[in-house]
Formats: sequence, C-alpha cells, structure tokens
Amino acid sequence: MRTLRLGDHGDDVALLQRRFVRGSYALAVTHVYDAPTESAVMALQKKTGLVVDGIAGPKTYAALATGQRNPKHLTDADLIAAADTLGVQVACVRAVNEVESLGSGFLSDGRPKILFERHILWRQLKARGIDPAPIAAKYPNIVGETAGGYQGGAAEYTRLASAELIDPDAAWESASWGAFQVMGYHWQRLGYSGVDDLVARMENSEGDQLDLFVRFVAADAGLLAALKGRKWAAFAKGYNGPDYARNLYDAKLAQAYQKYAGDVRAAA
Repeated sequence: MRTLRLGDHGDDVALLQRRFVRGSYALAVTHVYDAPTESAVMALQKKTGLVVDGIAGPKTYAALATGQRNPKHLTDADLIAAADTLGVQVACVRAVNEVESLGSGFLSDGRPKILFERHILWRQLKARGIDPAPIAAKYPNIVGETAGGYQGGAAEYTRLASAELIDPDAAWESASWGAFQVMGYHWQRLGYSGVDDLVARMENSEGDQLDLFVRFVAADAGLLAALKGRKWAAFAKGYNGPDYARNLYDAKLAQAYQKYAGDVRAAA
C-alpha cells in the first residue's frame, strides 16, 4: 500500500480504515483520510512506540498487523533525544525526518536504503592513486566525472557490488546511507572508526541512522545554525546541495515544521 496522509482518498484509504476497524478502533470507513483516521493512526503509533506523525507508511502498516514496533524503527524518544543533542526544537528534527527519510531507512528486504554516486567514486579512486578514466570507459554506470546512472531501490546495491570489485572502501564511501542519506566518505570526521563501522551501524537501526544525521549536522556550524534558526533554504542548500530548490526541499521542510510546531508534542 502507498503511504497515506491527511487529505488522501480512495479505496486504499478505505482498506486502511477497515484494517483499523478490525483492530478494534472506532473508525468509520469513509474512503477519505480524515481527522479521525489521522487520530487513529497517531494512537497506534503512540501505542507501539513509533514516531507519532499521523502518516500511514510501511512502519505503521507493519505495527497495525503485528501490534508492535520493529526494533529497527525510529521512536519518538529518538527524535526528542536528537533535538536535545543538537539544541534545536523537536519540530525541526521531526520536519527533517518526515521530508528526508520518506517513511523508512530500510528497503523491504531489510537492507539500509542507499544511493550510489559514481562521481564520488571517481574522486575517491583518484585520492587512492587509482586512475578512474579507464574504469569509467568500461563501466560508465559505476564510475564517472558527473552524477548519474541511478537505478533506485535495491538496484543501487547492484551498482555498489560492482564498485566493491574495484575498491570496497571507496565503494562504501561513495554511497549515501540510511534514512537521512549521509555520504559514507564522512566517516572519519564524524567519529567512526572506519567506513565499515559506519555501514554496520546503518544496518543496525534507524536510531543509528538518526545518530549519523546528528553527527553530520553537529560537525557543521553553518548547517546547525540554519537548523536552529529554521533557515530552511540555507539548511537545504547545506544538506542537499545547490540544486535543493528543484525538488522544493526547503518549502517541504518549512511546511512540515509548521505542522509540528503547532503540535504540543513538537515542543516537548
């Protein structure tokens, strides 16, 4: 089922509502993701320890089916602790979590989400004294001077596996990892013992993926100041690069922040 939120409508909303009814929630089947549906979702999320955002995604569906949270998934307490560590409003962290993680830090097969960057591998190979040009000529989807070659989802692991045959550490450094998509090559300045340490933690839980995000923001004074000051364009540029506006990243962050800032939970 697709991720559903307030205002959505259709048969998939009705199916979600029927599942809640079967779970003994007092909810009318309206085919509209209305306020009572959002409240039911939030009640389930609170009961099972999930992040309470009122959005029905894969983690909420799983909790509805099993009655419990997968221990790999984020909790509200994780977000509150992250905000405390960074010294920012909880609503700021909630906003980034909603916009950046897109519901989960893991693929359906249990592996952390990644995006492999061929232009970063080009750079990492050069730094190791390896000429990337002849490799790029043979495998342009894996090594290149410019970004691209993306296949998405599990197919990114196929690209990563090919890169590992060239240089495993450089390959892992050339992927962004987990719910918050931080690049592996940051491992040293963020306090990991090696890129393998970073990857192992990304495989462990979304809490560890959130910790990577916290380290990344805390290590950049400008990025932290932008998050504290809710300067969403500056934060988006620092976090996602100069093309952030193409996907309205700053506008989405601002909208999500406003939602959570008006919620008593966001000020906790």
